[in-house]
Amino acid sequence: MAQGSTRPTSRDVAQAAGVSQAAVSLVLGGKWRGRVSETTAERVRQAARELGYRPNLAARNLRLGHTRTVLLVVPALTTEFFAGVYTGAARIAAQNGFGVVLYPSPEGIGPARNPFASAQAALDGVIASSMAADALTAIRGDQLPLVMLDSDPNGSLGAATVNLDITDGVRQVAEHLLTLGHRRILHLAADVASWTFEVRARELAARIGAVPGTSLLTIRAPISIEGALTAAETALSAKGPRPTAIICDDDKLAAGAYKAVRRLGLRIPDDISVTGLDDLALATAIDPELTTVRLDAELFGERGMQALLAVLEGRELEGGDIPVQLVVRGSTAPPSAP
Repeated sequence: MAQGSTRPTSRDVAQAAGVSQAAVSLVLGGKWRGRVSETTAERVRQAARELGYRPNLAARNLRLGHTRTVLLVVPALTTEFFAGVYTGAARIAAQNGFGVVLYPSPEGIGPARNPFASAQAALDGVIASSMAADALTAIRGDQLPLVMLDSDPNGSLGAATVNLDITDGVRQVAEHLLTLGHRRILHLAADVASWTFEVRARELAARIGAVPGTSLLTIRAPISIEGALTAAETALSAKGPRPTAIICDDDKLAAGAYKAVRRLGLRIPDDISVTGLDDLALATAIDPELTTVRLDAELFGERGMQALLAVLEGRELEGGDIPVQLVVRGSTAPPSAP
């Protein structure tokens, strides 16, 4: 290494490996195949590891005209789910020399102000949740390489879509409750215009409707504990046979349903069963612990970033929907006698 230098350079790597700087650039830039032998490439990588060499991405980006920066557009960060998505995306990005900028779209006040004078100049690509799709207009994100999360693959703005298998999650919940014997079911649906919630409603109606003697009532509420409390209390107080189970579109809605059930003097799961969907930390903080569907937020973020890398590199996207898992806890039981 050069006298007095604290950071190894490509010249140091070239000297250690006994090759030219051009060969170092080819190998560490991933463009060596057909131009440098496998043995030489491994020698360069080994020298770089031993020296602790890291490419100067800023200089490289200026030459290539890229910033190696990706924007992750999500709804307002009101739960830890999208924090997990960010963690997963950032992990894969870092492994590939990219950075991730988080852009939460504030709830209830429309898209946030565009943080970039020119998104096209500042970004290489965008990963966006369908729940925050409106924010794409403000930043012109739909004019960049785009991967959509939780989005209709047949009508997506993106070059690729990455989805959790929400359909199967709803199927697991419905079959669990039907097997327990529930026939009068309340669907506490998220009052959000988003493909992922449309899928939940459609699949639930199909599953419940396929069993004779069942009834399904759907009510909508904003994704908040207070909103869910009000909606659930109103529905449970209505005349006629009371539902024996409440299926909630997410865990926060389920927490509101818990409060409504208790306010009416009922017990969970003795008088009414409740399910969620997300498996947030909240699910095990309430009593009884919540039966819900576990969504792997970090894997979701990882797959989103991997999909964007594939788009940027012109590769085919691998893998199908991300599996989800029903987690049965204490909030569900067979219905009590009518």
